[in-house]
Amino acid sequence: MNYDDYIAKREARDSDFKEACERLRPQFEFRKSLIGARLAAGLTQKQLAERVGTSQAAIARLESGAQLPSVNTLYRLAVVLGLQFTIAPGDFLSVSKHRAA
Repeated sequence: MNYDDYIAKREARDSDFKEACERLRPQFEFRKSLIGARLAAGLTQKQLAERVGTSQAAIARLESGAQLPSVNTLYRLAVVLGLQFTIAPGDFLSVSKHRAA
């Protein structure tokens, strides 16, 4: 059984679990997108940290969800990874690949 199947089955039988997943989904999607963008750029956490001007441990905390990013950090990540961040009610913080105009 893969992760997505496990989550779907658990949500189907446990309404509290489903509610918690829905509440935390935006943060999970943010972390997943950040990790995906870093990997797509071919960067390690250490390399990303050097380009952003922070430590590898700080990148690890962002990717694990242990720390929320500051606006300044979001800006530097956007520049380095070519991302666009959107903060909106109900969505918390979403990430998309920046498209050049």
